[in-house]
Amino acid sequence: MLASSFRDCKAWSAEGLPLSTSSNEACKLYDAILTQYVKWQNDENVGGFEGSISAIQAADPNFVMGHVISTGLELVSTVSSTRLNQRLAGAVRRTVELADSQALSSRERLHVTKYIDTFFAFACDVWEDILVDHPTDMLALKFSHDGYFYTGAKAQLRDSVARVLPYWKPHMPFFSFLVQGLAMTPKDAWSVHSVAHVYEMKAEVDKGLKFMESREKDWQVHILCCYSYAKSGQYEAALQIYDSQVIRRCKATGSMLDTVDASSMLCRLQMEGVCVKDRWQEVLQVTRPHTDDHVTLFNDVHFLMASLGAKDGGTSRRLLEGLQELAKEPGDNQQHHLAASLGVSMVEAMTEYDQGNYNRTVELLYPLRYRLVEMGGSDAQRDVFNRLLIHALNAPIMQPTSPCLLASFYFCVASKTFHCNPF
Repeated sequence: MLASSFRDCKAWSAEGLPLSTSSNEACKLYDAILTQYVKWQNDENVGGFEGSISAIQAADPNFVMGHVISTGLELVSTVSSTRLNQRLAGAVRRTVELADSQALSSRERLHVTKYIDTFFAFACDVWEDILVDHPTDMLALKFSHDGYFYTGAKAQLRDSVARVLPYWKPHMPFFSFLVQGLAMTPKDAWSVHSVAHVYEMKAEVDKGLKFMESREKDWQVHILCCYSYAKSGQYEAALQIYDSQVIRRCKATGSMLDTVDASSMLCRLQMEGVCVKDRWQEVLQVTRPHTDDHVTLFNDVHFLMASLGAKDGGTSRRLLEGLQELAKEPGDNQQHHLAASLGVSMVEAMTEYDQGNYNRTVELLYPLRYRLVEMGGSDAQRDVFNRLLIHALNAPIMQPTSPCLLASFYFCVASKTFHCNPF
């Protein structure tokens, strides 16, 4: 029995967001899935994400919005590619076919429209169209937020929420997740994450660590603890958290969020001269099956970190060659267009750095330094590439680098560097 707080058919209609199903159970399960997505927490009371997705399909196999949220979550996870995963491609086709056979509201039909085109190409525009008339459609708001994150659209990331805020009222579900964060919802994962980032970006290491330790039960904040320990030179503490939490989550979930965190952390530590031993092999076991996916450039460069770190030259070459081929005929895929103008050079620069060719690394990476935002991710995540450029410039075999040039890169780094003195 689902909790009474989840909305049934009548409740959804009362909020101006009717769902085209006669099943109250399906409506409540839709709400349960959406709630877990917003909180970014598995709710075992409804079977977690997997259990509630299976249940909604059983409650009403033809419920279009049930398919929209279930398949949409798999797409937005960037774990798999419709180009290679026939099951996922079939799920997208099934959603469109169901929509074509039913009388849906214009809002629901717009939700389906985004499936017709490549995921990142037009989806955010479609979600924004939905929000013009339905500013309290949390699924459209959350999907667009993630879409902007993946494409590095920082202004849109902010403005998409700001535009709809006046239409949200305190009595509405999810209001606290938009407005007051931890003050009203202490277990809001993304609010905890945001506050931790503020401490990290201000280089307030001790305060940040105390905050994260106090909220560990509310959300897994281990990767940000790793960053903070590493930035303060406490490498053993960073490795301890990496071994006990970060890599375990990466291997258990296969989530791209966990996978890029593991890759980035080892890369940062290794650049600081920390011996990470055979830890790269564990990460490679997770990343290697995704070498040909090329869903996002952001994922690709983190997969490359793992194959380079594990000295798997074959996998590294395959990733580069695959990206080069897709860049030749990108079609309407925004990420593949980006591969031609940014991605291939990024991969080549990382490979040159790994081989000790620091002059070539700088030649490739320096012109791209202000374009890194286009690959998506957060400033803190992309910071690893600023650091890579700084380390290349600081390499002993490099020609003496202008102090002014080095200073400009240190200024670009989001927070203080790992005890690395530029002069």
